[in-house]
Amino acid sequence: MRRRMDDDALAAIIHATTTLIDVLYVDGAPAGFVEIDLSQAPEKAEIEYFGLIGEFQGRGLSKFFLSCAIHAAWQHDPGTLVIQTNSLDSPRALQLYQKMGFAPVGTSQIEIEAWD
Repeated sequence: MRRRMDDDALAAIIHATTTLIDVLYVDGAPAGFVEIDLSQAPEKAEIEYFGLIGEFQGRGLSKFFLSCAIHAAWQHDPGTLVIQTNSLDSPRALQLYQKMGFAPVGTSQIEIEAWD
């Protein structure tokens, strides 16, 4: 979603004091990442990006890592915690989010430009 952003705009987002970014490492190798947006706190926090690299999926790491992300977000005492999923995510993403206590509240359609 951010691949066409210029460097300054991207740097402003990822270096903001309201952005939390964490990387999951397995045996020293990066296995996944999460980005949490706290810019709307205390009303809302949003897990903007969450994912595991393909070779690390199916090992139970998603539940562990998402649990850590949820805990990190709640440490900032938001009124609401939001996570979104889309058709580019793993088909199991929505199931995991629901197991972790999230409930679907709506759907939308967005067109993603093909990467050149």
